[in-house]
Amino acid sequence: MDAQLTYQATAFWALHHRGVVKADSDNPYILDFTTPPEFGGEARLWTPQHFLLAALASDYVATFRELARNSHLEFQVIETTVVGHIDDQPGGRRFTRIMIRPELTLCREEDRHRGHFLLAKAERSSMVAHSLASSIAVEEKIEFEEPALV
Repeated sequence: MDAQLTYQATAFWALHHRGVVKADSDNPYILDFTTPPEFGGEARLWTPQHFLLAALASDYVATFRELARNSHLEFQVIETTVVGHIDDQPGGRRFTRIMIRPELTLCREEDRHRGHFLLAKAERSSMVAHSLASSIAVEEKIEFEEPALV
């Protein structure tokens, strides 16, 4: 793998209160977005703030999945909610605290310790988390469920 990877996203304003963002030029999918409703944007659309939190949540889940695969940890589901707190700071508003709340369903009780270890490692290994200046914390929840017989 090359030492440097490059990704691209392009955003443009399309209508009065919403814009459009798309990924690399080969990706045909676009997403509508707006500013938060508190700043005059439309309700129920993605905002740049949601994109940042979604980037962290999806990177955390993908990182955990890869760590689990490499560690031969079988799990049923990982669902991660990320909550960001924005505060007024010198120089403007910014995310000052971000909470990652993974909920992990394991197949076996005896994997609890390894699941806990990999959840913590996923936060330390997340490229997106490493790129953020705000403090990040993890509140995990681990459950167990026998795999369904197929």
